[in-house]
Amino acid sequence: MPRQILVTAALPYANGHIHLGHLVEYIQTDIWVRFQKLRGNRCIYICADDTHGTAIMIRARQEGRSEEALIADMQRHHTADFAGFDIEFDNYGSTNSPENRELCNEIWKRLRAADLVVERDVVQLYDVKAGTFLADRFVKGTCPVCNLPDQYGDSCDNGHTYSPAELKDPISTLSGTTPEVRRAPHLFIELEKLHSFLAEWIDADDHLQSEVANYLKGHFLHEPLKAWDVSRPAPYFGFEIPDAPGNYWYVWFDAPIGYMASLWEWCKRNSEKLEDWWPRQQLPLAAGEGRGEGEHDGREIHHFIGKDIQYFHCLFWPGMLKTAGYRLPTKVHIHGFLTVDGAKMSKTKGTFIRGATYLQHLNPSYLRYYYAAKLGSRLDDLDLNLDEFVSKVNSDLVGKVVNLASRTAKFVEATGLSNTYPADGGLFAAAAAEAEVIAAAYEDCDYNQAMRRIMALADKANVYVDEHAPWKLKKDAARAGEMQDVCTVALNLFRQLAVYLAPVLPRLAAQTGELLGRPIAHWDDAQAPLIGTPVAKFTHMLNRVEKDQVTAMIEESKEQAPATAPVVVPGSPDHVAVVPRSPDRGTPPTAGLPSSQNLETSGPEGGTVGRPSHNPADSHNQSADSGDALAAEPLAAQISIDDFAKVDLRVARVVAAEDVAEAKKLLKLTLSLGGDQQRTVFAGIKEAYKPEQLVGRLVVMVANLAPRQMKFGLSEGMVVATGPGGKEVYLLAADSGAVPGQRVH
Repeated sequence: MPRQILVTAALPYANGHIHLGHLVEYIQTDIWVRFQKLRGNRCIYICADDTHGTAIMIRARQEGRSEEALIADMQRHHTADFAGFDIEFDNYGSTNSPENRELCNEIWKRLRAADLVVERDVVQLYDVKAGTFLADRFVKGTCPVCNLPDQYGDSCDNGHTYSPAELKDPISTLSGTTPEVRRAPHLFIELEKLHSFLAEWIDADDHLQSEVANYLKGHFLHEPLKAWDVSRPAPYFGFEIPDAPGNYWYVWFDAPIGYMASLWEWCKRNSEKLEDWWPRQQLPLAAGEGRGEGEHDGREIHHFIGKDIQYFHCLFWPGMLKTAGYRLPTKVHIHGFLTVDGAKMSKTKGTFIRGATYLQHLNPSYLRYYYAAKLGSRLDDLDLNLDEFVSKVNSDLVGKVVNLASRTAKFVEATGLSNTYPADGGLFAAAAAEAEVIAAAYEDCDYNQAMRRIMALADKANVYVDEHAPWKLKKDAARAGEMQDVCTVALNLFRQLAVYLAPVLPRLAAQTGELLGRPIAHWDDAQAPLIGTPVAKFTHMLNRVEKDQVTAMIEESKEQAPATAPVVVPGSPDHVAVVPRSPDRGTPPTAGLPSSQNLETSGPEGGTVGRPSHNPADSHNQSADSGDALAAEPLAAQISIDDFAKVDLRVARVVAAEDVAEAKKLLKLTLSLGGDQQRTVFAGIKEAYKPEQLVGRLVVMVANLAPRQMKFGLSEGMVVATGPGGKEVYLLAADSGAVPGQRVH
């Protein structure tokens, strides 16, 4: 039975342009939706611009136009950027819509009726000259904890958090004046009254990835939940609260309701009912009920968001829906941030790249494929390594996939495909058998796994073409039939790949349909070969990426980078390594974290030298506890659990070790992560270990480190060690019972 699936992505804020960080989420979601549609499921993709808040109001004032004109202009830019990357929304709305206002009123009444709303005075900084209360982003001063100057109003660069009113010597960034401390009444939702329900929902039915559930339980649900401030006093651009004149719903209140409002717009346009897509639960609902009536009736709701806003989507939003009597999300899919060349996006380096700038230089299919090849089902950050981007696109898409068609289609333009499918050594059947495994990877958002399997099929297909060489058969008229058969096999194997890649590369799927006279319309199109059909004249599908194109894009991004960062809101998926603060919307509890620290440093020749730490093998050696090692290399700056989670440490087995003759310190290790997963690592441990001592040993490796090209070969990770170096290097190992592939937590 086909599923009915509603899919949303986080709403981009209408105060900035779409950049490559945003596109991680929208491309990821678009791939998942296209896959569902290809499988025959009824699936719609809903989004909208997030348009309210102080930032919009201030910018509109500065530009001398209305907020409505500003958000309409930005929506035109957003929709053009999304279309340029083949991201297809079934509806793209705005939170400043009558539908959203009506739904906000309804949900607010439910919250009031449930006795969850209370009024409290809040101390805030007020800019007299600008005539507005100051959100965190609009005030700077000295940190009240460490006295670090020129810090924003919520946290300092050393990781201390505070309220804007606690800043020393605060200055408004709007007017340059010293703000006043004023009290204003705010409305709060007492989320703690929903504590038991939220705890049960987070644990039930695989709504969240396990690491997300554990994070929420460990950071929030282990203690009483704080009340949520959901109002702002005038002046403010947003919806005025009907029963609290002069107060407006905080942007984080109406933004998620914008999912429902955008869906409602689609329903009206398509003569459908909102309740058929976002069902209501039976009212009244008692706190503590984890599953609503009819939750497993085939109708699903899936949210795709960045990990910076998991607090809002996994606590506030479920609480609102529960109280208002609406179906809760089937699953919230959460992903990590984007870095470029291993660092957060930078305007000065030109790596803060707008989507529109990318499209002036490069094919969107390249980015869609690269992101897919890097995205897994966990919260790991994604690194856009520009050199790897060029080589991977050229190797995989051009050299493996499109190459199959470009090397064979021209030979059968006159004859078409053979009337019966030729013997191919079982290649087509083997690729058809991979359909459900690849489908499962797509379903689980493990696109990296799907791409690896698809490229493995491409490798086998290219071996077939190389071995049968149709360009040689072309020279012998007596072997024309054999040549046609070879090309028939190759083009059918190519079409299978195009089917499997269709969610990622819709343009390639369309081109394949035109080439072979049969549109790709269903996942099962990969199960039966085409025979006896005409073959159109081959035209270029994907060209190679040239490094000069990437360089030009970077240079243009440097030129276009504004002197100051545009105001960006955490509600939009601003996937940089450190989540930026944002005006008015406030910094989410999961944001404002320091950059992750390296767990290891490279030795002079790229080997691994870890930070000194206590060695368990020396647990009875009193001299090892002297403190000298710690003094030689003091503890690094404090990090959060989120920072640590970015590093994927895995148990690995050394299956081969060999000396690197040209290097004084390096050994070449082949590490197994289990199954057929192996990595090559060059480690600077030659003075401490002989190769034969290492084979069969379990080690700990950094498995998600970007590959590094060395003159001796490609190093695909690091092994974790301690000690000052040279002969004093000690590999870390797991206790007996550990197996390759297990993650170190």
